Amino acid sequence: MCGMRPTVLVEEELDGRDATASRGLTPLQWLICAVACIGFAFDTYEITVFSIVARPSLASFGLHPGTVEFNRSVGWLLWLPQAAGGIVGLLGGYLTDRVGRRRVLVWSIVLYGVSAAGAAFAGSLGALLFWRCMTIAGACVEFVAAIAWLAEIFPEPRQRETVLGYTQAFSALGGFLVAGSYFVSITFAGRFPAIHGGHDAWRYTLLFGMLPAIPLMIVRPFLPESPVWQTRRLEGALRRPRLSAVFAPALRRVTLVSTLLTACSFAIAVGVIQQVPRIVPGTRDVRGLAPHAVEQTVTAVHLFTNFGNVAGRLLFAFLVVRIAARRRLLRVFIVPAMLVTPLYFLIAPEAPLWVIKGGDFLAGTLMVAQLSFWGNYLPRMYPTHLRGTGESVGTNIGGRLIGTSAALAVTTLTGFMPGAAAVQLAYATACVSFAVYAIALVAVRWLPEPATDALPE
Repeated sequence: MCGMRPTVLVEEELDGRDATASRGLTPLQWLICAVACIGFAFDTYEITVFSIVARPSLASFGLHPGTVEFNRSVGWLLWLPQAAGGIVGLLGGYLTDRVGRRRVLVWSIVLYGVSAAGAAFAGSLGALLFWRCMTIAGACVEFVAAIAWLAEIFPEPRQRETVLGYTQAFSALGGFLVAGSYFVSITFAGRFPAIHGGHDAWRYTLLFGMLPAIPLMIVRPFLPESPVWQTRRLEGALRRPRLSAVFAPALRRVTLVSTLLTACSFAIAVGVIQQVPRIVPGTRDVRGLAPHAVEQTVTAVHLFTNFGNVAGRLLFAFLVVRIAARRRLLRVFIVPAMLVTPLYFLIAPEAPLWVIKGGDFLAGTLMVAQLSFWGNYLPRMYPTHLRGTGESVGTNIGGRLIGTSAALAVTTLTGFMPGAAAVQLAYATACVSFAVYAIALVAVRWLPEPATDALPE
């Protein structure tokens, strides 16, 4: 997208091992962090937005909440875009290693922006599903490329851990933007230009998601490539990435265990936490409210999910430089989550609203701290020519393709639970969350520790 810069100039600007480590970030590095923060925030926006617009969007296409068909459709619309994102994201990880981090970042945001607009203007359920698949694919590719890019631009270990931790903390901003844009859309939908002859709030909420694509498409082509990747390519030392290489004996254990554990983390994020906006309307303090008030209450509860996201990112950023053992760090989040999350969903249908908000905050905090873990752990386990590919196997195949199928497990199990629709959904979510965390707690004992603080060459 832009000309190759001399390796020595890039290294002088970006290398944080000496002067930068002691003086702080350069203006260019601050710009890189700002661009990464915006990208991470809107990745989260698109990944979580459907949880809050699922009911109104499906209702506008003639499906009725609480029915078997409705639950099935929600499950597929939560899982299929994530699965598509996982498959395309795996290809994106390969291309990140093959053609460069920056180029993939540029084209992923183009895909993201176009498809986010397409979803807002979808005229059928099939069109909505297609454009959501493309949107999540762009977000998945963007995330993997950005993590590899940041990890290599900040080679000094402590600085790298801090940058990855705090830039990912801005992912939580995406959730606030979802809540804010949905509230604005509900309140002022009638004043916006009509889409498909109507003023559906969910369409405007999806459309707002394309806004960051415009500045990012302008800025990203002018940012430098990863100095590590560029140096190796210019020297002819960059080996061709192969998917099979991440399953070689030296990497097989880290690939298999991290893929399973990442699947568990995404199962909670998509299959469990994203069910909350559908449970809230049937809870004790909300079920008798007027429809408009119900939607505003859903938004208010969603804000507490986002407060939890911020707390989880910041908690991880604080602990990652203080707890050296990676297995121990992950257990710090898994053990309390295994107790808090299932209990929260069991009591949610008859709990007062303040308990629902508090429980959502705690469950979200512990879930997001685990998601943040993988953005710091995976780059340290794979060499330069396999870094994007290795991250993609864990994040996209484990997390997006396998882990998010928990959404289908929840919506399928719902029909076998006792009680009203919201109670059935809450009980099914509690069962799935306990099972997922139990698997994670057992599997974490086999997670390899990084050999050194430095990135593998």
